[in-house]
This record gives sequence, C-alpha cells and structure tokens, in this order.
Amino acid sequence: MLPQTSLQLREYEMALAHTPVLLDELIELLRPRKGDVAVDCTFGGGGHAEAVAALLGARGRLIAVDRDPSVAEYFRDVARAAPCACELYHGNFAAVLAELDDASADLVYMDLGVSSMQLDRRERGFSYAYDAPLDMRMDPELKVSAADLVNTLPEEELADIFRRYGEERYAKSIARGIVMTRKKAPFATTCELVEVIKRNIPTPALFGAGNPSRRVFQALRIVVNDELQSLAMGLEEAYRVLRPGGRLAAMSFHSLEDRMVKEFFRGHAAGCICPPGPPQCVCGHEPTLRVLTRRPVTPRAQEIDVNPRSKSAKLRVAIKL
Repeated sequence: MLPQTSLQLREYEMALAHTPVLLDELIELLRPRKGDVAVDCTFGGGGHAEAVAALLGARGRLIAVDRDPSVAEYFRDVARAAPCACELYHGNFAAVLAELDDASADLVYMDLGVSSMQLDRRERGFSYAYDAPLDMRMDPELKVSAADLVNTLPEEELADIFRRYGEERYAKSIARGIVMTRKKAPFATTCELVEVIKRNIPTPALFGAGNPSRRVFQALRIVVNDELQSLAMGLEEAYRVLRPGGRLAAMSFHSLEDRMVKEFFRGHAAGCICPPGPPQCVCGHEPTLRVLTRRPVTPRAQEIDVNPRSKSAKLRVAIKL
C-alpha cells in the first residue's frame, strides 16, 4: 500500500533509503570471509556495507567510499556495529581505488547510479517526482549542476546528451523546447524541466512505461557526475587492486552501465583473441577473470513488491584468476 500522509511518506522514503538491493544475492556471490579486505565503492546508506562488514570478523577491514559527504552519518552507525576495522573516504571511487596498492583487496563491489538516500533528499534535485533545485550533483562541491547544463549548452549538445546517455527518442524536440524556454527565464527547478519535457514529446509517450522525464534526468545526472568515465576507470582500478581469487561485483540500473560491466568482464574472461583464420593460436592471451554470473542476477518479484526501485537492477560478479 502506498503512503497516504506526509509522515507515512517520510517513513516510506527512509525505509527505501536503507533497503539494499539484491543483498542476499550479493553476499552469496561475494562470499565475504573473516580477515578479508572489502572495498565498498558506493557506500550510500550503508545497507550492503553493514552486511559485508558483519562477516569480516575482527581481522577484516572495510574500506567505504562515497562522493556524497552526507553518508558520514550512516557510516558511523555501520562502523559502530561492525566487528572489523572500518574506514570512510570521500571522493570518486575510481580515484580512491587508484590510491590503493596492487592486490590489496579481496572484495570490491559497486552499487552504481544514484542512491535512494539522494533521491529522497528533495533539495538534491535528482528526482523528477518532487519540485526542487535542478542540481543532481552527487558531490555538492562539483562546479557544474544540471541547471548549468540546461541553461548554457547549445541545442545540438543537449540533444546529443539526451540521446547518448538517456537513449531518449525525442531528444531533439526536448532540446529545442529547453532552448526556447530558457530565452524567457533560466531553469531553476526540476518541475520546470519536467513541464518542458512533457510539452515536447508526443501525447502517447506521456502514458508509456515509466515517467517521461526519466531518461532526460538520467542523462543529465550521468554527465554532471561523469559517471561512465568513473565506471570505466573504476573497473580497471578494481581489477588491479584485487588479489588472485578476489571477487568483483557491479550492480547497475540502466543499460549503459550494465553494458560496460558486461564488456569489461567479457574482455578479461576471454581466452584466445586471434582473428579467425590461423590454425594455431599466436596471441597467447589467457583469461584473467572468471565470470560467476552467466546472466545478470535480477531481483525476485517479492523484492520488487517491497522495493519498486530495485526493478531494473542487474548484478554481475567475477573472480580474479
């Protein structure tokens, strides 16, 4: 049942913020052991970290990373209850991983995209469901916000962003509508952008699957936070810091991220990469990862009923050889 009052809504939002997606599946595939060093690349509300830390024992170590400084309040609760040593680093997980030594971690896992905690803090401007400042910065210290992009970029560049990072069919007409609207006054809030999106797509698209603003908001958020570049660098650094036998897990919520993870795993899991033709392998390439998830793990119907935001989650896990 959906919340009816403002108090119920707040309680519902807080529950979602602390509901880790695919938790049982992640733990089963990561198999945290006593004494392991685990890196949580996207700490968020700490739901995954709490479960992992509980299994690391007194000799274990949890390294938590997040770009959002507000996660410190959640980290304190996790660290207080954890049996292992816990550390929190504020920053981009790719940069933090780059500072770690080679083969220094047993587990690295990342829950990609925006967190429920960020979505539900209306002032952060991630959600198209609330009227809020058009911000979308995971780290408030970043210089460029979503409002800066929609108020300054040329029409062609906006359309390219919506098409490339949001896979938006009506990117061109939406971009044109944004440019025409901002001539009268700059965009300041999420609802102002939502209204322009709705006015510049065909009427049937307003009633299709999902909110019609979802893809544009996703595209802007990805660009504001440089998420795909961070993921590309983060996967390479995660692979470097893993010990042989270490496990790497990535949970994504849209096709662009999932495709990057899938191709990264596939590239490292490949054997011979010689072009077709030669009767004998001359490349000498050997696999360096073994993929544990032949297909991505997705939430069960029961989890989706409890937490609708989990619906699009895809989990992939690999072990370093």
